[in-house]
Amino acid sequence: MPFPDIDPIAISLGPIDIRWYALAYLFGIFLAGLYGITLLNKKSLWVKSTPPFDKDSWWDFIFWAVIGIIVGGRLGYVIFYNPAYYFSNPMEILKTWDGGMSFHGGLIGISIALILFLKKKKVNPLSGLDLLACVAPIGIFLGRMSNFINGELFGRETSLPWGVIFPHGGDMPRHPSQLYEAALEGIVLFLVIRYVTHIIYGLRKPGLVAGIFAIGYGVSRILVETVRLPDADKGYLYGDWLTYGMVLTLPMVFIGIALIIYANRKTN
Repeated sequence: MPFPDIDPIAISLGPIDIRWYALAYLFGIFLAGLYGITLLNKKSLWVKSTPPFDKDSWWDFIFWAVIGIIVGGRLGYVIFYNPAYYFSNPMEILKTWDGGMSFHGGLIGISIALILFLKKKKVNPLSGLDLLACVAPIGIFLGRMSNFINGELFGRETSLPWGVIFPHGGDMPRHPSQLYEAALEGIVLFLVIRYVTHIIYGLRKPGLVAGIFAIGYGVSRILVETVRLPDADKGYLYGDWLTYGMVLTLPMVFIGIALIIYANRKTN
């Protein structure tokens, strides 16, 4: 399949170019905020009918979440992927418009922002993490779709009929690994969590939904990494299968298992 003719730049306003990737961040946060409000309004979903936020404080947190995502995502990329270069050129760290964001760093950043925010309100941080887990697949889906539009983070060569010839991927069709991640980490994970929150009332066990998210994202990412090309500066860490993305993601699976065990023991 040929790569669709989609310009990575969504809007040009004179010298300013607004890219789909930036819009994905903005719309992802906005839609996640709206969905979060619907969950908070349905108090019966939460333990003792007490959600971790009220409407106003949720939108206040969204502001801090944006900062956590940007700062954490950028610093995560700097530390995890190319520390030597950025420590030698510290001013380059500020150039986020040139690309370079880490999902794992963004997750750490927003989690720290959440814990600090809720600490003052004396609310169980695990319930806050559960809420983030509910809304995160929305942003992940839009982010992976924008990766596809940018023609980046594609996979290995493939003979499958849905292989895509990417502009910077040579003449051979490749796995559209961005779409795999959008489907698994976005759509499928959202539906699984929706089932847990609304059918089996998982939000009444603080930490359970966050654990399911961590396992779901971790397993999905590791599976897709088997067909996704590794970062050029990292390559394969072992053989032709172990990637840096797998190593960074595997701890999420163990953290998820620990959260689920804790949530079930705490409420039994």
